[in-house]
Amino acid sequence: MDFVVTLIAAGPDSGLSETLCGSLQASLVDAGARAGAPDWLAPGIACDLPFEGIEPRAAEARLRERLQGKAIDLLAQAAEGRRKGLLVADMESTIIGQEMLDELAGGLGLREPVAAITARAMAGELDFTAALRERVGLLKGLPATVLDQAAEQMTLNDGARELIATLRAQGVHTALVSGGFGCFAAPVATLCGFDQWSANELEIADSLLTGRVREPVLDREAKLHTLERLAASHGLGLEATCALGDGANDAAMLSAAGLGVAYRGKPIARAAANACLDHTNLTALLYFQGYRNDQIRR
Repeated sequence: MDFVVTLIAAGPDSGLSETLCGSLQASLVDAGARAGAPDWLAPGIACDLPFEGIEPRAAEARLRERLQGKAIDLLAQAAEGRRKGLLVADMESTIIGQEMLDELAGGLGLREPVAAITARAMAGELDFTAALRERVGLLKGLPATVLDQAAEQMTLNDGARELIATLRAQGVHTALVSGGFGCFAAPVATLCGFDQWSANELEIADSLLTGRVREPVLDREAKLHTLERLAASHGLGLEATCALGDGANDAAMLSAAGLGVAYRGKPIARAAANACLDHTNLTALLYFQGYRNDQIRR
């Protein structure tokens, strides 16, 4: 079959059953497709439905309508080439659950105003670099030790370690690219096992934050350029790459990658992505690429 739609449930109680998959298979046939038998990548969690004869977007739209109200994410795509050779991932609110500037501002009693700026920047309502400089400016004079204290608050999102461990075991190059700061990206990259990381750097003088970011600022275009550069260096076309993110500064790389995935994404990221993870954890990226449950490193 030329195409496959992958259905992934938030958990075993989310309703992804043999009966439901049979019903969805019949729905594709009713729409004019030829459909193969369901292939369970993980029983009760992830299932592939092979098909051909209709376009992937039409198939996906039809099944989304049937799945309204269910905690199930899905993606229809070409069956050939679904496994990617490179992953470039955002960090904050993607690999980890926090926005670290918001965490730092919380110690100053400035969480609400800083978080409001963050939200507008991630929604694409503010220029990313200008918003970053404005928020960092509020931290001027803080002791650098607050960075270590904030790092202790970081938590990995579900599936992050499994995602990176599994991809690396399959020879996939993984890169963490953050518009945040290296003092946070470095330990997260180590904890997850990323091959490499890049991030912005806070300027520190006399053990105090100066309120400035070192130049050049890693922004939306820098993330895209990282994807392009790493693809070229590994002999891959962009169609053989995967990008993962949640906000406006991720949109360019999500749009350029062969598989762009928005994790709990803002509207601008969702519009740029091929797939959205609204219900499931980060192992969904593996199922989208056809990995089976017994291949996932836990």
